[in-house]
Amino acid sequence: MTFTSNTKSIVIGGTSGVGKAVATALSQRAGTVEVASRSTGLDVKDEAAIAAYFDAQGPVDHIIFTAGSSAPGGTVADVPIDEAKQAFETKFWGAIAVAKAAARHIKPGGTITLTSGFLARRTVPGTYVKTAMNAALEGVAKILARELVPIRVNVVSPGLTDTEAYAGMAGKARAAMLATAAKSMPAGKVGSADDLAAGYLFAIDTPFVSGAVIDIDGGALVN
Repeated sequence: MTFTSNTKSIVIGGTSGVGKAVATALSQRAGTVEVASRSTGLDVKDEAAIAAYFDAQGPVDHIIFTAGSSAPGGTVADVPIDEAKQAFETKFWGAIAVAKAAARHIKPGGTITLTSGFLARRTVPGTYVKTAMNAALEGVAKILARELVPIRVNVVSPGLTDTEAYAGMAGKARAAMLATAAKSMPAGKVGSADDLAAGYLFAIDTPFVSGAVIDIDGGALVN
């Protein structure tokens, strides 16, 4: 895609982690980049607030949704359903609310890029909430890619990525976890925020890509 001084991109979840890396990469191009997240006062669980936000933004070219939510781990039998529903509120329903509101303002040929995760298609006991949430996003994105033509809709599916999401871990424990994971990956490393940002730029820049799930997981799905 050609970026000009009139190109406008919005990154929802763009104040930290992968979203921040995407916003930083886009800021090196012509045009403007807006970032929004809970820390800027935008609650993606509030559909009315999302609609008002996009009404105020006016015409836009590219929407990237990287806002995530913690998901409870545990077996289907053990995880309280209310906790599972709460995880969906941000990452799944928030993404749907953004796509719904943004679609009215995206210019023809513009893009929406959502975020899922490799557990959507990898069976790991005890992770059913993440699996269900990410698989649902990937399925709906394909429908949106048909319904929103000429807007292109894609999904980036990350694997384990070293971001602030693991900031709560003790330093040595975090380093050990990442090192162990890297040894098990065909790529020999865990992801960085910049690695993931490249995938979002690919989805934006490649006009022959729509309805795609772009795996950037170090080979986790073939491991």
